[in-house]
Amino acid sequence: MTRRVLAASLVLALAAVGIAGCKRDVDVVASWPEAVSERAVAKPVEPPKWPLNGLEAPSEEAIVQRVVSVKIENSAEARPQTGLQSADVVYETVTEGGVTRFNALYHSQVPENVGPIRSARNSDTYIVPQYHALFVFSGASPEVSALIKSAGLENLSEDAGVSKPFTRSRKRSSPHNLYGDVPEFRAEAERRGMPTTLSITGLAFDRRPSAETTPTITQVTVPFSSANTVVWTYDPETRSYLRVNNGRVFTDEATGEQVRATNVVVMWVQYKAAARDVVGSTTYDITLVGSGRATVFRDGQRYDCTWEATADAPPVFKAEDGTQVRLAQGNTWMQVVDTDVNIAMQ
Repeated sequence: MTRRVLAASLVLALAAVGIAGCKRDVDVVASWPEAVSERAVAKPVEPPKWPLNGLEAPSEEAIVQRVVSVKIENSAEARPQTGLQSADVVYETVTEGGVTRFNALYHSQVPENVGPIRSARNSDTYIVPQYHALFVFSGASPEVSALIKSAGLENLSEDAGVSKPFTRSRKRSSPHNLYGDVPEFRAEAERRGMPTTLSITGLAFDRRPSAETTPTITQVTVPFSSANTVVWTYDPETRSYLRVNNGRVFTDEATGEQVRATNVVVMWVQYKAAARDVVGSTTYDITLVGSGRATVFRDGQRYDCTWEATADAPPVFKAEDGTQVRLAQGNTWMQVVDTDVNIAMQ
């Protein structure tokens, strides 16, 4: 055999061995890192929220500024009122003769002109402590004055010598012409040694409503009394309710626009006769602690529920199954009516 033939035979033999070697199973071992702990993903920091409207606040320092509660009149002579649209929460209750009066709670906005400011009522001795607010009013009956004193409400009453934050308008006759400056009320409280910062329990909010419970409620009529009927009409473009009072569009003199509420809450509360004024009209004790029936209107939807409130925290609204009914982010009007009042919806 020649050398050339031997060489060719050797190449073929080696190739055969290589092919056979390729067919052998090869064990592959992957080295995986040992898991010591699950990877943690940091949650984004939640921005601070205003406790009384659920909207984003500029800082943690802002949300502990003290709430200012202002008693505002709602007789025909008082309209249009100034600054109601700036309040985060407004309570409306019945006073003598069936006329209603407001307790407006200012926190996220502090307008320099609100009013007309009038006298306090029994219901304020429940509302003000629930929000740990500074209480601003002008005058009170001896019975209500005694209640305010016994409740320890820190107040700035115009008739008790506080003058700097108050002004009288020449456009209206007394007593429907007293107005006040909310930032100045806070400054006056500081001058008098009252706390100007306090943490409070807020209302419960949710950006999105619960599942729709009813067809859209376009209008809610609240007959407080024969002297005062309020109609709220839902505006889907702004997701808010527009107010009409005794058949007339209810405006805010500060904006010139119709007053609107993101949430309208009807609270049924026991009205008890507390006293009578000089003309025989009844003053009511409206107890806003404990529990009762309520209906929350938001986003065109109706949520029947109960309200529960303690002496030092605002009301919580609960559905029949015990879950919390949350408000939409924005301002709220609490419509406080007697237990025998029937509202109308359409």
